[in-house]
Amino acid sequence: MNNKLNDEHMNELYEAILSLKNKEECEAFFGDLCTVIELQSMSQRMQVAKMLTNKKVYKDIVAETGASTATISRVNRTLNYQGSGGYDLVFKRLNKKGHKKQ
Repeated sequence: MNNKLNDEHMNELYEAILSLKNKEECEAFFGDLCTVIELQSMSQRMQVAKMLTNKKVYKDIVAETGASTATISRVNRTLNYQGSGGYDLVFKRLNKKGHKKQ
């Protein structure tokens, strides 16, 4: 993991997230913690990652998500070269729970 993301304060944030028990608690916590724009940006990156994982092309991703090509490229780099495998881990778990693929 990136050392910038592994300090006492970040660990406390991760523990706080892990303490959440359901979607309603997540909505309340993230609603307090983040701005609407921050939440929309994270949601958009998640959708971009899902679409890239499902071999969608940039043009279709831009049309469906409104993400810039710079954002798509950044997410693609994370998926293929610089990431820690977090997207893959989450997508596998969501697929096991029966969440639909895009």
